[in-house]
Amino acid sequence: MSWSAAQYVTFEDERTRPVRDLLAAVPTRAARRVADIGCGPGNSTELLAARYPEAEILGLDSSPDMIAAARKRLPNIRFETVAIERWAEPGADAGAGAGSYDAILANAVLQWLPDHAQLFPRLAAKLAPGGSLAIQMPDNFEEPAHTLMRAIARHGPWAGKLAAAMEARAPMESARWYYELLRTACGRVDVWRTTYFHVLPGAPDAIVEWFKGSALRPFLDPLDAGERASFLAQYRDAVADAYPALPDGSALLPFPRFFMVATR
Repeated sequence: MSWSAAQYVTFEDERTRPVRDLLAAVPTRAARRVADIGCGPGNSTELLAARYPEAEILGLDSSPDMIAAARKRLPNIRFETVAIERWAEPGADAGAGAGSYDAILANAVLQWLPDHAQLFPRLAAKLAPGGSLAIQMPDNFEEPAHTLMRAIARHGPWAGKLAAAMEARAPMESARWYYELLRTACGRVDVWRTTYFHVLPGAPDAIVEWFKGSALRPFLDPLDAGERASFLAQYRDAVADAYPALPDGSALLPFPRFFMVATR
């Protein structure tokens, strides 16, 4: 799946706000080593660096385009192109004792990865004593913006091509499930859900542009140019019905997000 840093940062202010809220809830005050996994173009890493100005910071992302944008934005920070599920360091795996990271940030990325039952404890194992794992995942899988893209994929002439796209996003478990999972490795776990209502000028195109930078990627990548244009036209019409424009022509996009802060 390809990612475009330029497309993603079209709505940078709105996408960065949850990171601010997440970091504000992290109890770890001082840090020597921190990591931003799924760092994207570096907007979240920038906030992490401001929170821990003395720390050694590592940013990871599987997209070369995102990493290139992050390096340009923050040239003094170390960024690496690597898949999160393959991120391993000596002594940091589960069963090897405490890790060495005082803070690990995972903003809007883990919903793309499977097997949370194994992944989350592995990440928690990378924490030093007193360190925090801070996670935010979009919790909007059943919102119209998502159900419409799946319906169009399922019933269009491209259904065969998009079968895998239907499974691209990992299913989320309940808040209790995540709490109990992380509580086995961490002394303190905080979970909460927030719905943001983003005002996006230029409805319905603004909503389409928003999701072109995230959830639409698995649906658009397998299509040729003509199919992509047709898919987006159908999606735009459906979005216009689901999110009626306000009198000033803007759209109000409800966006639920799920947060976790687990401190070792």
